Amino acid sequence: MFIVENKKSIFKIKELPILLVLIVGCVIVSLLTPYFLTPNNIFNVLRQISVYAILAIGEALIIITGEIDLSIGYMMGLCGVLTALMAKAGVPAVLIVIAVVAFGAALASISGFLVTKFGINSFIATLGMQNICRGVSLLLTGGISIMVKSPVAALGSGYLGPMPISSIIMLVAIVAFTLFVTYTQLGRNIFAVGSNVVAANFSGVNSSRVKIAVFAISGMLVGLGGIISYGTLKAADPTAGAGYELDAIAAVVIGGTSMAGGEGTIIGVLIGAAIMGVLKNAFVLLKISAYWQVVVLGFVIIAAVFMDSLKRLRAEK
Repeated sequence: MFIVENKKSIFKIKELPILLVLIVGCVIVSLLTPYFLTPNNIFNVLRQISVYAILAIGEALIIITGEIDLSIGYMMGLCGVLTALMAKAGVPAVLIVIAVVAFGAALASISGFLVTKFGINSFIATLGMQNICRGVSLLLTGGISIMVKSPVAALGSGYLGPMPISSIIMLVAIVAFTLFVTYTQLGRNIFAVGSNVVAANFSGVNSSRVKIAVFAISGMLVGLGGIISYGTLKAADPTAGAGYELDAIAAVVIGGTSMAGGEGTIIGVLIGAAIMGVLKNAFVLLKISAYWQVVVLGFVIIAAVFMDSLKRLRAEK
């Protein structure tokens, strides 16, 4: 049952409703302002959503297993600080990428280990990790942004033609992880664990290893996000990741991933991130107060969770 559960077409029919929401939103905004559908603005939206879409991929995998990670925002900030410090020390760009991605994986694996081996609730474990990352970032920087130039900054600020490199990385990650969850054994086991952890264990799936692996994968993506975040401004701010965990979780929920676990798609995450990006961009173009962004996004998240709850109640009946 678990092996074939998510082995359907990569673009599932259940993603069509949120895709239609995205299309309708784009049409409405384009009617309200002529600047929305300009090439420069489209590429700008893609660049803006790239970081939290990358973070959202890892968060989606964690949520599918029935857990949650609240530390990814400040962990990303710490990875950005580490990137800047290594760049300042003259470390080659390739080594910086390898080291920071590995550091993110190791740090997130600690959270996974605490959750699986010590039975600590993932909400509490990652909340503690969030504060640790925030404190270490402040200690390393003294609360001051680190300004330094490095070739690795191209991952956040560079362009390949008109396309931002960060957006290319995002799209490659979306494709890679869509294939990963669809065609690999570990990808299938992620859904098995999230659907019914007891049944998965009886089927021979080591749920603890799956969850630790998922946290590690998320940490790798967080490390990549930290590098991109540093590259965007060629500076590392110890508080740069504040709130990014909420943006990532919002993209996951809006994209149709069930908070109860066992259900979700990576393409849905991209659509969810795009919906958020269109909303935020529309507020800027229409010169609406940024404070309303927070209010509207909150309503959107509640609506998405509400619809998920209704769907699960119907399934139970």
